[in-house]
Amino acid sequence: MSRIPVAVLGATGVVGQRFVRRLADHPMFEIAALTASDRSAGKTYREACEWRLDGEPYGGLGDRVLLPSEPEKAACAVAFSALDSGPAKDIEPAFAAAGVHVFSNAATYRMDLDVPLLVPEVNPGHLALLPTQRQRRGWKGSILTNPNCTTTVLVMALAPLHEAFGVETVLMTSMQAVSGAGYPGVASLDIMGNVLPHIRNEEEKVEVETGRLLGQVENGLAVSDPMTVSALCWRVPVLEGHSESVSVKLKGDPTPDQVREVLAAWKPLPQQLGLPSAPAVAVRVHTAENRPQVRRDVEMDGGMSVHVGRVRPCPVLGIKFALLGHNTERGAAGGSILNAELAVARKAICS
Repeated sequence: MSRIPVAVLGATGVVGQRFVRRLADHPMFEIAALTASDRSAGKTYREACEWRLDGEPYGGLGDRVLLPSEPEKAACAVAFSALDSGPAKDIEPAFAAAGVHVFSNAATYRMDLDVPLLVPEVNPGHLALLPTQRQRRGWKGSILTNPNCTTTVLVMALAPLHEAFGVETVLMTSMQAVSGAGYPGVASLDIMGNVLPHIRNEEEKVEVETGRLLGQVENGLAVSDPMTVSALCWRVPVLEGHSESVSVKLKGDPTPDQVREVLAAWKPLPQQLGLPSAPAVAVRVHTAENRPQVRRDVEMDGGMSVHVGRVRPCPVLGIKFALLGHNTERGAAGGSILNAELAVARKAICS
């Protein structure tokens, strides 16, 4: 098949750069447009953007002229949005109304009941929200969203357990990389040799998004699972990778061995379909007592798998384990591209 023309909205930021790097040689998508704010539009990508990633600078598109974030200027069928929530509020619906399918990292529309909040391994059936969305809003295109990066990592481990046993209660404490705060992010004098026990709105997002992702679609709208989720979120001096300490109450009180077996055997839809951005193994289960570790594990599989270790009994909830995932790849650009691959493969868009 010919590659689908796509735009990257907000291409100069760090998440936008990750979109460009991943899409530069993508087998399904071809970058047709890069957009930026009014102060950068009209400049070349190289002039407007300080490239901060490894690999070929600017994805080989350094001479591409940046366009305004307006649908009539970007000839594309799909847009990957790295916009902040403020600009996304108006820009993303304008693209959707014009017939573009927008895959968004912003929180603006995540909890709207007709907008898919999607992790392809976890809830691919939530693509069924799109007909309702188009009917209710009169759009030719659509908006599909990523969850918060911390939630993404958590639900990748919870989904197979919820399917096998049923999740009732979750207590999660995250130790989150500074890259999650964007660039320049957290001041060095605040984070060096320190941990910060508060990340604005993070705990609330995890607590509501988890049930939404593990819920169902009923009568064309999303219905959240009634599980109880409590989150504590800390910023720590790590560059990439969110670590999470998870305790969970599962129906039937399975043993740690049973939990490990379910996690190791999980092969969800993106892996069955062989989607380009899907890791061969969605959840990597570690047996060494000192794994997973950020420096040794987080970049595995291009940052698209999550890592579980130290599965053991919890005297309070039943099961506890260590969890690790890449916040800016799996939890941002890579996850959004995988969402689009799934939507194309399931003919939910561009059919």
